[in-house]
Formats: sequence, structure tokens, C-alpha cells
Amino acid sequence: MNRILIADHLHPAFKIEVEKMGYFCDDLPSISRTEMLEVLKNYTGIAVRTRFQIDSELIDAGSNLKFIARAGAGMDNVDYEYAKSKNISCINAPEGNRDAVAEHVIGMLLSLLNDLRKADSEVRSGIWNREENRGWELKGKTVAIIGYGNTGQMLARKLSGFEVKVIAYDKYKTGFSSQYVEEVSMEQVVKQADILSFHIPLTYETKQLFNEEYLFHFKKPIILLNASRGEIVNTRVVLNGIRSGKISSAGLDVLQVEKFPALGEQEWFNELKDCPNLILSPHVAGWTHESYKKISEVLAEKIKQLFAAE
Repeated sequence: MNRILIADHLHPAFKIEVEKMGYFCDDLPSISRTEMLEVLKNYTGIAVRTRFQIDSELIDAGSNLKFIARAGAGMDNVDYEYAKSKNISCINAPEGNRDAVAEHVIGMLLSLLNDLRKADSEVRSGIWNREENRGWELKGKTVAIIGYGNTGQMLARKLSGFEVKVIAYDKYKTGFSSQYVEEVSMEQVVKQADILSFHIPLTYETKQLFNEEYLFHFKKPIILLNASRGEIVNTRVVLNGIRSGKISSAGLDVLQVEKFPALGEQEWFNELKDCPNLILSPHVAGWTHESYKKISEVLAEKIKQLFAAE
């Protein structure tokens, strides 16, 4: 039995590649949780994006599962430890969207430094004000990257042409200094950073990591960038930090609460949407036309490697 349930919208490249390996795929991107609970026992593997929390109930229903393939970087919607206890391999594809995330973060950063949102709005409204729309250059700034995995490394590489100093802190990695980055302690980050960018997964350790105490230690006003997971950064702390001047501006691709109507019901939402020192995007940093395909290709290749090793 070599069957894969595709339970989300994946690029056709995934199905093409795994069928070359001898798998049969049921491509059911609109399947409901109830339906999946009934049929998952018939599959060797399941491929998902974000539609489902692959929790213990679903894992138990998949009594013949050998792998769970997550089409994306994060694994926070998969109960990894429980799957591991059942000898089920968990695969993700951070290599597939690392270019997209890094480029999106740089786009946000350049826009914030030059206040392009305000300038564009004023010109469209008939206002031609050069002096008040003077920007800041990225050259000479210190960019601190928190988390030096796939997207952190790619951001450092892409920043190399901007003549900035790139430093990085990773709690679980050492010895990664290179031509693109200097490995530093958290104490050095808070002293040196002009720009702070998060590239870490959501775990019990990182949830609400960026809180009042975390922000307090920074010695200079920072530009804050988050294209990892929304729950890593406390939104109220960001808004208070902008108001107090501890945060000069922020680019947030992810938020603590995402999608409407839930987002619009948050007590901080009106302040968030009216904040002039802020750029928002709807969790799309890693979701380009190119990454859509690359993620599926990487995922298929990892399945191939997984079973080639057996």
C-alpha cells in the first residue's frame, strides 16, 4: 500500500514527482476533517499545508501512516512528538521558500526606511512634499537575525550587497560565522542592532518571545521585522514600543491572530491598522509563484530520500 492523501492545495509538481516513485495520490484539497478521520487509515502518507492541525486524533486515525509531509517551513500545525512516538516521519520544506521570505523581508525593510507607503499615498492625494519624505539608507546599519536556519541564512546572503553589518543569534547553533554573518550572543544583539528580524519556529520556548522585557534590553530604537510566526511577537508590545520610540517602525507579515473576522475583533486591531510606522502583509512572505512550485519539489525529493535510506 503506497498511497498519499493530498489534503491541501499543493502544486501539481508534488503529485507528478511522487507518482514517479510508485505512489498513488488522492488529490483531495477540500476534504473535511471528518472525512479524513474516516479514510486516513488507507494511506501511507499525508501532505498538508495549513488547513488542518495534524493532532493525535488524526495521527491515530492514520494507523498505516509512515510520513506526514508539510508543504512549508513551519511544523507548528503537526504534533511532531506524538507522530515521532508512532514512528511516523515528519517532513517539511523550508528550502522551498527561503528565497521568497528573505526577499519579502528586504522589501519591507527598504519600504520602511524610505516610508514609501506614506510617500505613495501623499502623491496620489496631490501632495508633493520632498523634505518630509526623506528616507534613511540601509548601508552602515546593523541587522540582527534571530534564528539562523534556512530563511535566516538566506536573508544574510541577500543582505551582503547592501554593505550592512549582519549579526545572528541562534540558541541551538554555534560556529556559523561566515563571509555573510557574524555569530553573536543575545547581549551583543541588544547592544548593536538597528534592525531585528525573526526567523525562528513557533515552539513553547518562542511563543511571546518578543515581550516587554525582551524589548526593554535594546539600547537603540529598532526596526522590527517578523516573517516567521505571529505568536512569537506580542502585538500590543509592538504598538507600545512604536508609541514610546523604542521601535522606530515595524514590518509584520504574520500576526498573533490571522484572518478575518477574528483579526478585526482584537482590541489592538484599530490601533494596528491606523499606525503610520507599520507595514502589514497577510502571511505571504514565503508564498510566491516560484516558491509554490519549489516547496512541492523539495517535499517530493525528501520523501524520495527518506525511503531511499531504508
